[in-house]
Amino acid sequence: MSQIHVIHENPAWIPPLAAAFDARALPWTEWDLSSGSFDLSSPPPEGVFYSRMSASSHTRGHRYSAELTAAVLAWLERHGRRVVNGPRALDLEISKARQYAALESAGVAVPGSVVVYGEPDDVLAAARRRFGTGPLILKPNRGGKGLGVRLFADPDALAAFLAEAPEEEQPADGLWLLQDYIRAERPVITRAEFIGGRFLYAVEVDTSAGFELCPAEACAIGDAACPVGETPAAPTPRFRVIPGGIDAGLRGRLESFLANNGIEVAGIEFIRTPDGRVLTYDVNTNTNYNPEAEAAAGLAGTDRSGPGALATFLGNELAGLRRAAA
Repeated sequence: MSQIHVIHENPAWIPPLAAAFDARALPWTEWDLSSGSFDLSSPPPEGVFYSRMSASSHTRGHRYSAELTAAVLAWLERHGRRVVNGPRALDLEISKARQYAALESAGVAVPGSVVVYGEPDDVLAAARRRFGTGPLILKPNRGGKGLGVRLFADPDALAAFLAEAPEEEQPADGLWLLQDYIRAERPVITRAEFIGGRFLYAVEVDTSAGFELCPAEACAIGDAACPVGETPAAPTPRFRVIPGGIDAGLRGRLESFLANNGIEVAGIEFIRTPDGRVLTYDVNTNTNYNPEAEAAAGLAGTDRSGPGALATFLGNELAGLRRAAA
């Protein structure tokens, strides 16, 4: 039977989408590529294949899931299957450097960055050449969820980190990015969600707690400890849907970027500087959605929610295949 196939490596991220599929009576199944084997000499099943392989798979012990997914996607395309977020989307998901090149080709501004492969001394030398005595960001080229992203006041602070960094701190593909530290006008970033290549809504994310910005409930971090004798402040939402969306010009450039690179589902993060510049620094092709932010905005359970809009989009694609085959 023709159905929706969800390709992933992290079952914890599936329940919201599963609920949206089931609410719309859509036939679906999941392909967990944390391991597996596929007979490339046989045709794949029929249906719509949605790839949401994550750049952070290696942090869950699935170091080669992206490589396995690349092989599966090539197999699917060889047989003409409908793939949402195909090989090019996966290629950009697992490389910040390739993301930035593609974004700039679409006229989207990105932070200044240096790619480094080598020993700690090579990383430090590149940092001193590019940033002098100023602040900088260190991040893995293949990251995800903001993991491994660190701000250093200067290259000397970076040197101290590199001297003691354990093996698990090394980037999965061996490549570090040294990046301009962008001081935001406020301690927030904006994450714009796109489904079917079109803007859905934008979320403002409070970054005061750090760089790990995954919006899914499965990624939630614990409450920060409050100093003894102090009363904790009233909690405020870390994720908030922005009324009115984003600037039309930026929206157009981001949608063009997605179309040019075969990306149909994504969350794109950008930051606004005090002088009004907008710099885009991350493209998440396995995007998650924050249920509390959607509920507060009145989107939960509707076709304007992330899971609802995604399920409706994939359901329409499946219906189109069935009509064509009839």
